[in-house]
Amino acid sequence: MTVVQDYSEDQLLLAKALSLCNDAVLDENFKATGEPTECALVNFAYKVGLNKNELQKVCYERVAEAPFDSIRKMMSTIHTDPDGKYVQFTKGAPDEILKVCTKALLKDGKIAPLTNELKEEILKKNQSLADSALRVLAGAFKHLEEIPTNVDSKAIENELIFIGLVGMIDPIRPEVKAAVAECNEAGIRPIMITGDHIDTAVAIAKELGIIKDKSQAITGSFLDSISEDAFAKDVQKYSVYARVQPEHKVRIVKAWQQLGKVTAMTGDGVNDAPAIKNADIGVGMGITGTDVTKNVADMVLADDNFATIVEAVAEGRRIYDNIKKAIQFLLASNLAEVIAIFVASLMNFTILKPAHLLWINLITDSFPAVGLGMEEAEDDIMKRPPRDKKEGVFANGLGTSCIIQGFIIALITIFAY
Repeated sequence: MTVVQDYSEDQLLLAKALSLCNDAVLDENFKATGEPTECALVNFAYKVGLNKNELQKVCYERVAEAPFDSIRKMMSTIHTDPDGKYVQFTKGAPDEILKVCTKALLKDGKIAPLTNELKEEILKKNQSLADSALRVLAGAFKHLEEIPTNVDSKAIENELIFIGLVGMIDPIRPEVKAAVAECNEAGIRPIMITGDHIDTAVAIAKELGIIKDKSQAITGSFLDSISEDAFAKDVQKYSVYARVQPEHKVRIVKAWQQLGKVTAMTGDGVNDAPAIKNADIGVGMGITGTDVTKNVADMVLADDNFATIVEAVAEGRRIYDNIKKAIQFLLASNLAEVIAIFVASLMNFTILKPAHLLWINLITDSFPAVGLGMEEAEDDIMKRPPRDKKEGVFANGLGTSCIIQGFIIALITIFAY
């Protein structure tokens, strides 16, 4: 994650606000460690000449905070300032930050009321950044005479001064777009669920090939406005969900399960854990994932790469195909033995001696079966639709095929004898 654009009349103040209202830290090698978004903000500040560690050490010591949560979509911290008083920095989703701002920072450090015209201008810039597939965050501040007795978000997040916006890019891995295309070809429906702005989500989803137009994307607030029955009926229309809460993720998983679909849910944060637990296959992230998420997941990606999931699906299909091939071979050959011996006994002659049976079962059955089990995948393995989860191993005529092949082998054996 990297900050690639900023929109502010005071870049240094914006960088200071976003790096101090932040839980990431710079190590001795000036490398940020922590949550990727927050690391990007700390690195942005460092690039414009601000070292977060030095700022906190010299004069901006954190004395209070209102942690981030996904409901209000912002966090606030209170720090000492060089004047011996206090300053509050707040960062979060631009639309939510604007709701708690009454003023804005203009050129030359002037502060003016946040008029509707100015707010509209900020929202247009936010839209422009989001349309460029950037994750957008806003920063705000206000001066305080003393530390509030009640450091509650409702008590302190008001009458703020808007500073500006930053646009961050999380580069899409080259292999992910190909993996999404492979999913579509294999009958697997990729669904994007994110806390980002809907325009950012739509831009990224279009680039990946998950959706073709914005009508396939909805927000968490829209989900709240429709009933369970209505959503279950229309769930197949949507492939992108933006600004969602943890309960929305669970609702999405259950809606697909009601249609009889097998769901796999990926995630790395604590907020993803309920949905991961409810999914048929929970997938945690090995690098960025929290311990809570890893513990509830059925599998953990060691490389945090979506393409690895697709590779795992292909490998699973190969293994299942090879199991069916081995079963078909063993059942057909053993059925042929039984039929041949039975017919021979009725005709009062011996077709297979004990030594022959040992040779067949230990050599001619075992090694080919092992070979079939290790066979490479068929060329069309990821071009088939997923099999029905209720489908047995003898479905699609496998049982009938075993019987027919067994009789044919037996008849040829008897005839040859």
